[in-house]
Amino acid sequence: MSKNFYNGDYIADIAADFLAKKTVKSDDREFTASGDAADLESIRQFAVAYLRREQDLDLQAFAVKFDNYYLESSLYTSGKVEAAVKRLIEAGKTYEQDGALWLKSTGYGDDKDRVMRKQDGTYTYFVPDVAYHITKWERGFQKVINIQGTDHHGTIARVRAGLQAANVGIPKGFPDYVLHTMVRVVKGGEEVKISKRAGSYVTLRDLIEWTSKDAVRFFLLSRKPDTEYTFDVDLAVAKNNDNPVYYVQYAHARICSVLAAWGGDRQTLAAVDLSVLNSPQAQALMLLLAKYPDMLSAAADGFAPHDVTFYLRELAACYHSYYDAERILVDDEPVKLARLALVAATAQVLRNGLAVLGVSAPQKM
Repeated sequence: MSKNFYNGDYIADIAADFLAKKTVKSDDREFTASGDAADLESIRQFAVAYLRREQDLDLQAFAVKFDNYYLESSLYTSGKVEAAVKRLIEAGKTYEQDGALWLKSTGYGDDKDRVMRKQDGTYTYFVPDVAYHITKWERGFQKVINIQGTDHHGTIARVRAGLQAANVGIPKGFPDYVLHTMVRVVKGGEEVKISKRAGSYVTLRDLIEWTSKDAVRFFLLSRKPDTEYTFDVDLAVAKNNDNPVYYVQYAHARICSVLAAWGGDRQTLAAVDLSVLNSPQAQALMLLLAKYPDMLSAAADGFAPHDVTFYLRELAACYHSYYDAERILVDDEPVKLARLALVAATAQVLRNGLAVLGVSAPQKM
């Protein structure tokens, strides 16, 4: 016997709180349940508010805050979806066939024309996307990056086609997209089973509770978004050089320990003579530090935050090699100050790079 309902333990949690007439509050809404199992509208609004609150808790744990929430439903209630469709019809970019309204998306690089309005009068899911991005353009956003799952790849061509066909001044290639694959989670050497059908999943809060915010941020940013990735919980909590975030943070803490042992005024290091830094290890470290600005610019231009993680890991490795090769707090004052200036600069770049990723730079570990 088939089950014609959505699975997931959290559904039972929502139902129990609804029957208890609880009030839930998220960043953009607050709703009190009626407790009446026959009140479908109250159930709908309570469930939406409940799940929005769950999302908020994940975002808070991850230190992410949205400035604005824009509801897809508002595109319908405000008439923006109908207005976008009207624009496309008036521009001569649509036609009717088999009782449906089609967009001539092949004229804009799509592999086939796309249904906009189905026979039953409802719109296909890319139509509100077109309306939303027209609205976003009109609100003054000329640079837009959509972050979605790889299963949304097929929508890119049709959304862009709709935006071009609307003839509202939007340039080709708008908006940009970053598509992410699903992340596998391994804990205790075994994969944590995730199933949409069964309603089982791992939340950001789960990963953060198992590891830390820093580990989750660094690990998820340590790969290209469209490549397969396995999040190893055990590795994320390991305090050794195999753990990339620990390795980078430890390099920063190690430098802070050296500077603390010295105890001098770091501002005096800005004017020291660096010509004595002539060892291969010191030269390699200085060259790598010099690459930071260009690396950061390229990462921003290419939507590639993983480049920052790669760079930080390389910089940490370069520093560890330098530290092992040369003692810093030597008796020779000019040499000591030059080496302190080099490692202080390294700490600053490590700190800056970690800040870009939203990861802390501890002074002690």
